[in-house]
Amino acid sequence: MARKLRVSYPGVAEHIIQRGNNRQVTFANDEDMRAYVTWLKQYAQQHKVAIHAWVLMTNHVHLLCTPSTVTGISKMMQSLGRMYVLYFNRRYQRSGTLWEGRYKSCLIENEAYYMQVCRYIELNPVRANMVDDPADYSWSSYQCNALGKRSGLLTEHQLYASLGSSPIERQAAYRALFIHHIEGKLLDDIRQATHKGLALGCDKFKQEIETLTGLRVTEGSRGRRKGWRKFGS
Repeated sequence: MARKLRVSYPGVAEHIIQRGNNRQVTFANDEDMRAYVTWLKQYAQQHKVAIHAWVLMTNHVHLLCTPSTVTGISKMMQSLGRMYVLYFNRRYQRSGTLWEGRYKSCLIENEAYYMQVCRYIELNPVRANMVDDPADYSWSSYQCNALGKRSGLLTEHQLYASLGSSPIERQAAYRALFIHHIEGKLLDDIRQATHKGLALGCDKFKQEIETLTGLRVTEGSRGRRKGWRKFGS
């Protein structure tokens, strides 16, 4: 069976998750995470991908980013994956694969889900019982978005910029979003959409993405949408 084509579109935010093979450790210490972030920044800039949120866990990574080109994210992840695996294998005198196949991703409707996915990503260490407060975890974007820590990796999304007229106002408004955890249907929806490569948003958003790309981003439909050819190149 042919692999399902991954959907990406310029200007549309995308949630990405990549896990270690068999959930094995991919980051053994801070030095590993620092190396990964260095290359992530390099290849994001090279392939014109804006990184808005991230978290590096012991055996997986979450990213929220917006590409400027159709292939930007896939090229970024391919370059990053190759470089980091080479580094990891040399450092720990191992060979073979590190990541669990291809990364998983889904497109995000900004108005309804962008901030929810930010919360989902940055609350990962809390859900994993690693910390009680996301502010206490160093390897995520929370300290940047909520506390003003500077990072050359971060690009502010327009929705984040709309939270306030000053950095202090935006950070306070952002912190207020984290009073409650991600639970129930919302948690399931984010996980399912990312795992299955679907779009996360309203029906209109999903239909627009399918029309623009000619690819399925909803469950229940099959193959390419009618009329997809006139948008392809």
